[in-house]
Amino acid sequence: MRAIPWVRVGLLYQALSAALVGLWALPAPMSFYDSFPGGGMNWADAAGPYNEHYIRDVGALYLGFAVLFVWAAARPTASLVTAVATAWAVVQAPHLVYHLANDDGLTRTEWLTQGAGLAVIFVVAVALAVAGRRLSAPTGSAPR
Repeated sequence: MRAIPWVRVGLLYQALSAALVGLWALPAPMSFYDSFPGGGMNWADAAGPYNEHYIRDVGALYLGFAVLFVWAAARPTASLVTAVATAWAVVQAPHLVYHLANDDGLTRTEWLTQGAGLAVIFVVAVALAVAGRRLSAPTGSAPR
């Protein structure tokens, strides 16, 4: 089977975005809460009071997905790429909708930056899910 080159790039992009959250939130939840995403912006504390349990859980969830994305990039099968990308889209859709509907006291620039970043993650996940179905289809045939 031949993987579409951009599928691997998309999978690695998703792995990196998930790993950045997971590798920060899981081992250092208070730092994540106080400083995410960095660069002078702070989005986590705008959403409510600190909860170590929830932040560590989100970190673990994101790290688990990062592992799956790396695995899928290394061995891109139709079923694996479709499954991990679809699952990630299911996670990211309500995440995106929540943040678009709630500014949590962020500045307009922060809200737009956050929304755009989450939208890109969601759109890439959907594109990967669609492309994943085509990985095993011979040229000229319909996806399974």
